[in-house]
Amino acid sequence: MDLLSELDAVLAQRRQADPASSYVASLHHQGLNKILEKVGEECTETLIAAKDAEHSGERDELVYETADLWFHSMVMLSHLGLNSQDVLRELARRFHVSGLAEKAARSSSTIDPS
Repeated sequence: MDLLSELDAVLAQRRQADPASSYVASLHHQGLNKILEKVGEECTETLIAAKDAEHSGERDELVYETADLWFHSMVMLSHLGLNSQDVLRELARRFHVSGLAEKAARSSSTIDPS
């Protein structure tokens, strides 16, 4: 079992855990808005760490903050009944598709409101 799958399993178990004994359970207990708040906070911290890394060359903080962002994003997915495998399948689907072609396909599939 790979690390993401192991983490998916732990996150699924913690959804049902006592919020007093588990950070993840407490996030689930507080609801999606709290989880999204944490994702946004970690996103901001990751962006700041990236800017700092560009200027200083020190990347440890960027890795640390990115791990926090990934973790809280996985909690969000878990809360909504998804997991890392759903994201990996989507990335695999896109792997041999040009980013420009994928973006154009999304744009052409939207309905023109006029």
